[in-house]
Amino acid sequence: MVDIYRYFKSNPDLNKVVGNNYLFVEYKCPLDVEDYKFWSDSHMITYVISGKKDWISKNNVFQITGGDALFIKKGVYQTKQYFDVDYCVMMFLLNDDFIAEFIREYQNNYKKKIPKMPICEQELFRINTGETIESLIISVFNYLKQAQTLPQELIEIKFKELLINILIDPKNSSLTNFLLTCNQSAKADMESTMLNNFTYDLSIEEFARLCGRSLSTFKRDFKKYYGDTPANWLKAQRLTYAISLMQNPDLSIGDICYESGFKNLSHFNKVFKEKFNLPPGQYRSNLQKMIV
Repeated sequence: MVDIYRYFKSNPDLNKVVGNNYLFVEYKCPLDVEDYKFWSDSHMITYVISGKKDWISKNNVFQITGGDALFIKKGVYQTKQYFDVDYCVMMFLLNDDFIAEFIREYQNNYKKKIPKMPICEQELFRINTGETIESLIISVFNYLKQAQTLPQELIEIKFKELLINILIDPKNSSLTNFLLTCNQSAKADMESTMLNNFTYDLSIEEFARLCGRSLSTFKRDFKKYYGDTPANWLKAQRLTYAISLMQNPDLSIGDICYESGFKNLSHFNKVFKEKFNLPPGQYRSNLQKMIV
């Protein structure tokens, strides 16, 4: 699975600016790629210059076209491209530290008190793009087109100006609530991130990055919060989810294996039998008899 941040950062052919805790890039999708799956440990704001694309998360599908903007929480996603018009976007990638610093500045400058709110489980947020936001994004786009080195301070100012304009627009209230509260609880952030992404075949190191931690800190915090190792927790969650999928007659055992996040069928069979003393197929047959 593609690590989208590292792909953008390492690709010398892309028009981009890389700063501390953020990345800004102009991206044109290859025309021969219809379905694309990737993960990101940074949140993203994407603004469509031209073309059309579906953004697919675990719970939602959003279609965006020219002039649309979307905020995408860190995590695993799939996109579907349409080929009638070339797809070109401006993408702003910002990590948890950038957002946390921005929110502190926002509180201090605007004397805003951040209320305690539940962790937002929504993954994709459509951004209302009025004239101010559109002109702001286009101005940054034009800077990139000048093909000259841009001061990082200028890009950071534009980033923060974009976020402020999102926050003050009442039509972006759901996204505003997420931005204002996304760093209130380290434990809640880890729990939300893991529950939203455990069905994907990511490594422990990649889950650590998704949770904004080094590998050692991730393992230590995980043990403190859950009393278990990440590997054991992931296996248990995936097995529980696999059993829930067995009630769907349209899914084969292979489908259930991969949709639950297991690497391959042999590994799935092994860990399933270790836990339940039966192979998945036989367990499913017994389950169906019980339901009947």
